[in-house]
Amino acid sequence: MTHPLARPAAALASGLVFGFGLSLSGMLNPARVQSFLDVFGAWDPSLAFVLGGAVLVAFVGVQAMKRMKRPAFDDRFQLPANRRIDARLLLGSALFGLGWGLGGFCPGPAVASLSLGLPKIMIFVLAMLTGMILHDRVVRKR
Repeated sequence: MTHPLARPAAALASGLVFGFGLSLSGMLNPARVQSFLDVFGAWDPSLAFVLGGAVLVAFVGVQAMKRMKRPAFDDRFQLPANRRIDARLLLGSALFGLGWGLGGFCPGPAVASLSLGLPKIMIFVLAMLTGMILHDRVVRKR
C-alpha cells in the first residue's frame, strides 16, 4: 500500500520537472514558438531539438510502460481506446495547431507561463479553459 500523499507528490514532482524543462527550452516564449512555426519566414529550427527530445523521452517511457504490469499509483494504465484517425481527430489537431500558431502557446507552456503574471497569458489561459469547458459540455454530450 502506498502513502496517501505519494500520488500528489509524484504529480507535483512531474509538473515541476515539466515546467522547468519548458522554461529551459524556450517553450514559454511565444515569439520563439511562432518563429519555429514560420517555416517560410524567419524560421528558428532550434525547437525541433526540443520536440525531438520530447519524442525520445516519450518513446523510452512507453517502452518502460510496456514492461510494467501496472502503473505505480493506479490499478491499470489509462490508454485511449480509439485508434482511428477520424474527422474529430483531424479537426481537433487543426484547432490545436491554429491556436498554437496564433497564440504561441500550447496548454502546458500556457499554464507554466501563468507564473509570469502577464495579463496576455492569463487571457489566453482563460480562453483555453473556456474552450475546454464548452467542448466537455457540448461535444461530449453527443
